[in-house]
Parts: sequence; C-alpha cells; structure tokens
Amino acid sequence: MSKTELPRPDVKLDLSGLTCPAPLLGAKRVVDDLEPGQILELVSDCPGTRDDLYIWARHTGNDLVRAEPLAGRQHVFYIRKGKGPGLRAQVTLDMRGAVCPGPVLEARRVLEGMKPDEVLRLVTSCPAARDEVKTWTRATQVGLAGEREIGAGEWEFYLRRA
Repeated sequence: MSKTELPRPDVKLDLSGLTCPAPLLGAKRVVDDLEPGQILELVSDCPGTRDDLYIWARHTGNDLVRAEPLAGRQHVFYIRKGKGPGLRAQVTLDMRGAVCPGPVLEARRVLEGMKPDEVLRLVTSCPAARDEVKTWTRATQVGLAGEREIGAGEWEFYLRRA
C-alpha cells in the first residue's frame, strides 16, 4: 500500500467526543466481530487514542495500518484484524466478567451440545482462566487448539470437542 493510498474499510466507526479509553473499547468490540484481514476505520478526537491503539494492536495481533489527521483534533485510524490462532470456531462463548470456574463449566456445557471436532471459542477475563482451562483440557478429552491474549487480562481459547 502506497503512502497516499488509504485502506478500504469494511466498517466505519466515529467515536469523536468520547474520551479515552472509550475509543479503544469501541474499536475492540467492532474488531472482535470482524473476519481476519477486514479493516475498521475509526475516527476519534481523544489525544490518547493513537497510543492506546498501537499498544493494543501489538498485544492482540491486530495491525494499526495507518493513522491520519483530520479536521481539528480528529484523527482517522485504520485497524486490520489479525489472524489469531488461525482457527474457525463454530460457536463463540463470551464469558467476560464471569469468575472461575464459571467459564469452564459453561464451556463444558456448550461443548456437550456440539458435534465431534467442532471448535468453541471461549472468551474470558477471569484471571485464573488460563490455568483452569489448561488443567481441564489435560484431564478431559477436550482439545486446546489455541489460545491468545486479546486484551489486558482478556483471553480467548479455542476448544475442540473430541
């Protein structure tokens, strides 16, 4: 992509007027729902958004493709969703805010209703989840096909039903 060529966004989001961390949180919610390679165009006038996005992108495997100034204090940011662990989940279970063992118990319940070899994407913010999920998958026939940190204290696990 040349310096003058702007990325073609799949989704546009204008969060002007909101202070940090609201633009980052809004971007994260939208990017979570994008397919790998798709691009979010985010407009923000919060001066901390640029730094927030660079740090977040580096830790989540997403790419802040470009940042451009607009009129006044506004900037436009182009964020490309990363590939993650390269797995496609048939079901996503978002358990952010629930404490352990809740996420593992609910994941077990959901997996029981899935077909063999189907993948469940479990998203959680429980601080003990990494240890809980690893212990659970080692002790059962559930396969841990992938995991990654998607934000500060937030993880996603790709669980394959045996």
